[in-house]
Amino acid sequence: MKLKNIFFLLVIWSFTSYAGAIASDRASEADSIDVNMGSLEFSTSKFNLEILKSSHTVAGLHPVEEPGFDFTPSEWLKYRNKAGFYHLGDINFRIRTNEDEDWQSYSSASSRKDVSAIETKDDNILDASDLSVLFPEDAPVKVTRYWQKEGDNLVLRFDIKNISNSNVEIGALGIPVIFNNNHSRKSLDEAHAENVFYDPYIGQDAGYLQVIRLKGTGQVLLVLPYENSPFEAYNPLLDDPTRRGITFEGFHEWMIHSKAYAENEWKEAEQWNKPTSEVLKPGKTRSVGLKFVLSDSIHDIESTLIENKRPVAVGVPGYVLPQDVNAELFLKYDEKIKKMEVEPEGALELTKQKATENNWQKYSVQGKKWGRARLTVTYKDGLTQTINYKVIKPEEQVVADNGHFLTTEQWFDQPNDLFDRSPSVITYDYEEKKQVTQDSRAWICGLSDEGGAGAWLNAIMKQFVEPDKEEVAKLEDFVQQTIWGGIQYNEGPEKYGVRKSMFYYEPDSMPEGTYRKDINYKTWAAWDKEHATTVERSYNYPHVAAAHWVMYRLARNYEGLVKQQTWDWYLLNAYQTSMAMMELAPYYAQFGQMEGSVFVHILDDLKAEGMWEYARKLEEKMKGRTEHWASLNYPFGSEMPWDSTGQEEVYMWSEYFGHQDKAETTLRAILAYMPTIPHWAYNGNARRYWDFLYGGKLSRIERQIHHYGSGLNAIPVLEEYRQVPDDLYLLRVGYGGLLGTLSNITEDGFAPAAFHSFPSTLKNDGISGDYGPGFYGYAVNSSTYLTQHDEFGWLAFGGNLSEEEDALKVDLTTAAKSRFYVAPLQLWLTLDAGKLKSVTYNKATGQVTLELSEANDFTPKAYLRVQSFSDAESTASIKGFTKNKRGQYVIPLQQETTKVVID
Repeated sequence: MKLKNIFFLLVIWSFTSYAGAIASDRASEADSIDVNMGSLEFSTSKFNLEILKSSHTVAGLHPVEEPGFDFTPSEWLKYRNKAGFYHLGDINFRIRTNEDEDWQSYSSASSRKDVSAIETKDDNILDASDLSVLFPEDAPVKVTRYWQKEGDNLVLRFDIKNISNSNVEIGALGIPVIFNNNHSRKSLDEAHAENVFYDPYIGQDAGYLQVIRLKGTGQVLLVLPYENSPFEAYNPLLDDPTRRGITFEGFHEWMIHSKAYAENEWKEAEQWNKPTSEVLKPGKTRSVGLKFVLSDSIHDIESTLIENKRPVAVGVPGYVLPQDVNAELFLKYDEKIKKMEVEPEGALELTKQKATENNWQKYSVQGKKWGRARLTVTYKDGLTQTINYKVIKPEEQVVADNGHFLTTEQWFDQPNDLFDRSPSVITYDYEEKKQVTQDSRAWICGLSDEGGAGAWLNAIMKQFVEPDKEEVAKLEDFVQQTIWGGIQYNEGPEKYGVRKSMFYYEPDSMPEGTYRKDINYKTWAAWDKEHATTVERSYNYPHVAAAHWVMYRLARNYEGLVKQQTWDWYLLNAYQTSMAMMELAPYYAQFGQMEGSVFVHILDDLKAEGMWEYARKLEEKMKGRTEHWASLNYPFGSEMPWDSTGQEEVYMWSEYFGHQDKAETTLRAILAYMPTIPHWAYNGNARRYWDFLYGGKLSRIERQIHHYGSGLNAIPVLEEYRQVPDDLYLLRVGYGGLLGTLSNITEDGFAPAAFHSFPSTLKNDGISGDYGPGFYGYAVNSSTYLTQHDEFGWLAFGGNLSEEEDALKVDLTTAAKSRFYVAPLQLWLTLDAGKLKSVTYNKATGQVTLELSEANDFTPKAYLRVQSFSDAESTASIKGFTKNKRGQYVIPLQQETTKVVID
């Protein structure tokens, strides 16, 4: 195999990017933690704690149930023992004694002199230490650190005392939260057994951090505020010398005050919470800290919070709020609500409803103003909770705006283009308001790879959701003229193979002036023609397969939309593309592909069309891949050492071929990196943190907000929910990822690669990049759910629910309005053409009534599929309509709404 693929080089680079390779020029060997002094050991009924005798920072934090597992990176301690490396137990702060002065920064990590132990008679205090030796002698404050127990739990507390004669303003106060998320130099088995991911709820006094093992099982560590230590901001510790990369996202700190940053490094960004400071008078002491609690599982996080008297919020359908959706918010806390404030004023409208049986406070919520909105809930005991929403246009309008932007502003129509990219939908720079036709990363402007195919994939998948005749015509030109015979070879030994890029850098073979002088093409990513035209990267194939498959669906189920080829030509091309991936790109085809679920859809349609020979061959190939995954403990490999996109396809094929154990393993791993949190940016946000390097404009290692992983990972999560409809947690996570896909689309329809999470930025990335795979996830998964919860009652996700006696009516609010799941019946209704206006479920009789939208120029008929996820055979029947050979109920549409009754 030729190792030309630059991504393989990145794998090699990533595996060498480990803590042992780091060198710190910030301190000498003498200024280091003396690990040879040993450690002190303490225990509660839940935790075993080790702290170093030298620094009194953490050397190990183990759950008693599994003492061999460590939440902290103790394995890297001997490499991270020098000054500048953060450990659990450190503290950062910025202070000033006069408003006219500059902020002075202090960090316990900047010096590694041995700290002095303090004797105490309090039996609950496990260890106390004076940190004065770590700060300058003229520091106006004295810091004392305590490790203490509170019942079964551990507490890390700091006392900050003003020892000067002047007021001291604390403008920044952060506690580094250092856990073992560095999986460099590890196999997938080792990483899933030994490493963790952690996600923040930046919710002030109600905030917390959840620390979860990669495998998704075992106890979850919850980090809670102790005393008055609100989670105001989440700051990346970019000054820690540990090399960040594909196998290490970096460390962060829990910030209690952040005004000093907001006035400086973060002044260009709108923060999640109001930045604050605190004035400490002479002789006064401020205590802050974090409490460490264990939850038995991911599903038990919220019940554990309630047990620990923390406020809990549950939003339905989540915190991305289309303006036509009647959302609900459930709040649980022992204290009554004193007041609720919305910023910007009028962005949200809240109406109090009757509390639930177990006293969850219930509110209806409507989004009124497009954009970010912060709800602040103040309880009678003074505790505050913030819930960040993102208000968007109705889904149908968001998708329509997106399609229009893609086929106008991003429509590349230059017949004389030297790289044969016309016509196409090309990458767009929203900050510059222009198309990206040249970039030092060849794929960005080369219409392939996720970073280059993202724009046109987005545009084609939009037609799957909301077909538009003019847009479809343009995109069929693109498929016939630019994909077929361009991006995808249409003849020769590599027929159906997919190129790595249409654009390449080869100045010696191109006319003078082809390449811009202001772009640095002397990089590894500026592929030459030979490299750009190779076909061995399997990840490029699903994009093209999806394009053919959508065109097949449009040609087959609608009239007059697709004109240049027949439906079977497109379906067979989708099939051939799938087969070519395994024949021409076999190495990377062994891994799960992003959008790999499209191959399941292609196989299903081959069967529905009676193309059994093709179906048999495709199924046989896919079974071989799946059997390989079944032989692995964690079958989530990719071109990267760790990834969060192959899980989608691994789950779908594992389910298809009956490997339930691997499907469950995959789902648990997804839930480890895809949380439900009362914050639109993190709710359903599948972990991605390196693709700004390959698909973004602002290029850096950074947790990405609703990158394409959110939409893709929502596919298996919601598929699992349809099989286990009692598990509301799955629905909340999956729907968070689904709507998260739309959250970053601008008012005029531009879709960026992702949103930047660093508090210095907190805005969309500048280019469209690799957004497209995420929209694929939205397009094939957008659906409405009607379910009943023991505490919250009847709920609708993707629609507005009204109840009249036994009739539960849901008016759909999704863009496609083509899929509906009735959880009590485990009944899955999908339309291949046509739209549902409403679905009514009679809970007494079990009858389901569909109201279909009227016919239009290219949709004279609706095609309905009915599937049951229950163990028993489906007894659903539809009077007056019959199935065609493809298993669809054919429903002629009227010029007014059409009703269909399912008994």
